[in-house]
Amino acid sequence: MKIGVSSYSFSRYLASGTHIFDIINMAAEIGFEGMEFTDFGSLSQSDNNQLEIAAQVREKVLETGMEIMSYTIGADFLKPKNNGSQKDEVNRLKGELDIAKALGAPCMRHDVTTGAHGNKSELEDYIEALPTLVECCREVTEYGADIGVKTMFENHGYFIQDSDRCSLILSRVNHPNMGALVDIGNFLCADEDPVVAVKQMASWAFHVHAKDFHVKPASANPGAGWFPSRGKNWLRGAITGHGDVDIYGCLKALKDAGYDGFISIEFEGVEDNRFALETGLQNLKNIAAML
Repeated sequence: MKIGVSSYSFSRYLASGTHIFDIINMAAEIGFEGMEFTDFGSLSQSDNNQLEIAAQVREKVLETGMEIMSYTIGADFLKPKNNGSQKDEVNRLKGELDIAKALGAPCMRHDVTTGAHGNKSELEDYIEALPTLVECCREVTEYGADIGVKTMFENHGYFIQDSDRCSLILSRVNHPNMGALVDIGNFLCADEDPVVAVKQMASWAFHVHAKDFHVKPASANPGAGWFPSRGKNWLRGAITGHGDVDIYGCLKALKDAGYDGFISIEFEGVEDNRFALETGLQNLKNIAAML
């Protein structure tokens, strides 16, 4: 099992101005075998073309001996950026796929939507939105297939977070170039058992996040660092192996389904990023050795 890390896991350092090249060096020093990118830090604000920046980042990663796992972007087919149309959002994602190609990423993760914000129940909104989401996802992944980059979406953002909702979109798109980024911790945001959810999603997995959470039942707000699940339980990002996610059970479900790709740590807790990632990597190695 190869273990990588998301640049998002260094968000505290990036926010304080640490250069993305220094983050790449740090990831290699810690011992990760691959990286995925949510953005390129301060380089993204430079005057250089994003394709050129992606190529520079790719060269830097390869210099360290790591692999590039994925490129991650936000998207919303129901509420496109800048009040654009769904076609505008699809075309924007095609441009992002060009960046993923320049980065050397074998796959690109995009969101689907954060929700319809309609007047009906959330499930009814999902059912109504499903044809639109499927159509947009299919058009994006067809372009990805043309340029050799797989596409995937993550169980993310409450509205598209349950394994049932994710699986239905994927089965309706029904394209070999589209799969899932299975985030084992994110299922808790929809109050779903991670092991049960991973078993359902494992066959779709193109990439995996080993995210962990501390969980408290619905009660008074525990304070800074915590956020509510859809069912109003409380979650806080945890060092991998320190939280309440059954990481062994999730990894075993993936292995039993034949998944042999990267496992990537995505950390969003309150601890120092480097300490959290050094500790999480060792914990994940220990858990993987038990499989």
